[in-house]
Amino acid sequence: MTTAGHLAPYGIEAEVPVGYERAVALTRDALAGQGFGVLTEIDVRATLKQKLGAEFRPYVILGACNPPLAHRALHSELAIGLLLPCNVIVHAGDRPGTSVVAALDPVVQLGVTGRADLKPLAAEVRDRLEKALESLRRSAASTVTPERN
Repeated sequence: MTTAGHLAPYGIEAEVPVGYERAVALTRDALAGQGFGVLTEIDVRATLKQKLGAEFRPYVILGACNPPLAHRALHSELAIGLLLPCNVIVHAGDRPGTSVVAALDPVVQLGVTGRADLKPLAAEVRDRLEKALESLRRSAASTVTPERN
């Protein structure tokens, strides 16, 4: 199991001192601050419970998209839609009152195309996601009383 600070090399992450519900809201705000909207939302916990009867920690996958950047990518390569949107996960942390937020690294994600001309775009998307995570860290740190999960 991957825990905060030990994310696979294809992701960037932040562990925040707030409960899950608050982390989801702060993540949406932080993404919006960098021009991303959430196009899709998958409640992994609810899906696993409904389909398998399995218990799992609170966990959501957000499909985030920055329209101007997606537009540029699609003009470069029409099939790039296979790699969109940017997946961002939020899940309850191992310690009560904490959550983990992580995003798929767009440099790795778009690197599968083998196209050098997409590297600057991927780097720009990564920079915006890193800024969103930093904003999230600041917002979470300013929360006076962390929520429980």
